[in-house]
Amino acid sequence: MAYRPSKKLKKTLFGSGAVVVLAALNAPAAVSFVGEKYHAYKIAQPGYKRQFGSWAQVDVPPGYSVNAIHAALLHTGKVLLIAGSGNDQKKFDSGTFESILWDPAKNTFKKIPTPEDFFCSGHTQLADGRLLVAGGTARYEILDGEVKRAGGGMRIKNESPDKAVTLKKGTVFRSPSGVEYVSKFDVTVPKAKREFEISYFKSGQMKPWKTKVTAAEARVFVEARKEGAQALTTQAAQYEIVGLKGDDADNVYGLAQRLTTEKQDFQGIKGAYEFDPKAEKYIPVAPMKDARWYPTLVTLDDGKVLAVSGLNDVGDVVPGDNEIYDPKTKKWSKGPFRYFPTYPALFLTQGGKLLYTGSNAGYGPAEKGREPGIWDLKKNSFTKLGGLTDPDQLETSASLMLPPVQDQKVMVLGGGGVGESPKSTARTSIIDLSERTPAFQDGPALPKGTRYLSSVLLPDDTVFTTGGSEQYRGSGGSDILKAQFYDPKGNAFTAAADPTVGRNYHSEALLLPDGRVATFGSDPLYANRDNTKLGTFEQRIEVFTPPYLHKAGDDRPVLGEGPQELDQNGRATFATKDAARITKARLMRPSAVTHTTDVEQRSVELGLTKARDSVTVEVPQDRTLVPPGWYMLFVTDEDGTPSEAKWVQVG
Repeated sequence: MAYRPSKKLKKTLFGSGAVVVLAALNAPAAVSFVGEKYHAYKIAQPGYKRQFGSWAQVDVPPGYSVNAIHAALLHTGKVLLIAGSGNDQKKFDSGTFESILWDPAKNTFKKIPTPEDFFCSGHTQLADGRLLVAGGTARYEILDGEVKRAGGGMRIKNESPDKAVTLKKGTVFRSPSGVEYVSKFDVTVPKAKREFEISYFKSGQMKPWKTKVTAAEARVFVEARKEGAQALTTQAAQYEIVGLKGDDADNVYGLAQRLTTEKQDFQGIKGAYEFDPKAEKYIPVAPMKDARWYPTLVTLDDGKVLAVSGLNDVGDVVPGDNEIYDPKTKKWSKGPFRYFPTYPALFLTQGGKLLYTGSNAGYGPAEKGREPGIWDLKKNSFTKLGGLTDPDQLETSASLMLPPVQDQKVMVLGGGGVGESPKSTARTSIIDLSERTPAFQDGPALPKGTRYLSSVLLPDDTVFTTGGSEQYRGSGGSDILKAQFYDPKGNAFTAAADPTVGRNYHSEALLLPDGRVATFGSDPLYANRDNTKLGTFEQRIEVFTPPYLHKAGDDRPVLGEGPQELDQNGRATFATKDAARITKARLMRPSAVTHTTDVEQRSVELGLTKARDSVTVEVPQDRTLVPPGWYMLFVTDEDGTPSEAKWVQVG
């Protein structure tokens, strides 16, 4: 049957004779107006919402909009939005660093004092509910052609075994030819290592001890004091540190080879902090050994955290020196050595190994560290995995562990070529790690090639994907205003309501405790199709209400009183009048997401026992399936309608 608009709709669409005339003349403006009005009418209908869901923008008070580079859901139900300098050189130069705490239940906002530039840091959920934030920005990039003074990495040697040396920002290094360079950051060089060598004569008598001293080394970025070709170097040389005298001048010196005016990349910081959700503030902990910008942090089964990759303090990809954070001591130690490009997607799998899907977000050579594989941290061995279509288009792809985590299936969605490549892929691939010889197999394709796709696990065991763009940072007006659901059981996509806000680079999405999905950010390179107008950061927040909430209305399963901690058997009992209708229970780890990288989220299937007025859930004891931390507990009925979440801590 053909669709006939109601009288009310006709009045809305054709409220003036002028519009009718223009429409009859097929004027583009009128057609666009009519199309938009009809679309607005269509998506507002209850039937449409029950099938596809709906979007709504959040009312953000003046002064609280922020360039959301990072988003993390805390166990208080609030969302921490971290901007740091927010990809804004002026804010970086002025030391203006921002974080906003949003309460989606009350729609309130709070500014959080932000001690360092956490722009492009790493983060992960700790067992006690704090959020570990490590790394960030020490220096913004300077592009080719814009570098006026030669610069690069200076290795500082300390041959004194008696004391460490701290050199302040602004320390001057002088070359043998008299050219001077200035350090851009403070740096501390440890004292040299002294070893005693013991040897023996043939007679068996011990020879006099010999002392061997191995110089300590640190690194700092330096820049020529003056512009000009005289500061360019291509050969290794030793540099005097101006101001040092006596033994210090003999023991401490600089070494550098290439000091150039080539592009200078972003540089990372070593700083690390825990954000306390109750006190609502950042608390400093021991800094990392290596500076990191664009690192991945992943929680391990023992509650410790592995920090991987990132650009260091001279703008190079950390060559493989990974670190482990212990929340008990608040300190870092050396981790297994392995190279990855920046923001690698690493997932804790059953048994404790890490799966690297190949997804990453940016820096590093195209031919190094981009093949997927299984990383055994204890043996530090890496087993490569095959079968992936378009393996050269994993940058800015999305990855996630499909629900439930016990199935050990992982999905890769979309992605593009390295750097500013015009390539993008619609490929999805799935790997089943429970197989004897796991390999990726193609899943259903996305509607088009997509970079920066946000993918969120839902409590009904589906995956919600939204946004992204076909080209690098949305160039050419290529933002994709589409969303869809993926059903792991049916291995198929179905359409969801279209978002109204485009999301590409620097965008995030995460599941809220009420079952909705919030989306943030986007940093388009250009604002128009012909790439003639520079883009601006997208500060609007848009929230998606899935169909399951529209179908249920107020008739959702409700969990009542219950504990926030499990008993010794991993069980917890909750009062409910809806026990009879509840069919499934899921623990869902809250997200900490940036740059399409969210290695935190996972959905855990729980044992479920029902009584007349209560349900008891049982959590798996395997911490490689359920890493310690706070989780959202959802129960669903046979129609897939979820309750609002209860927060439960797994020790």
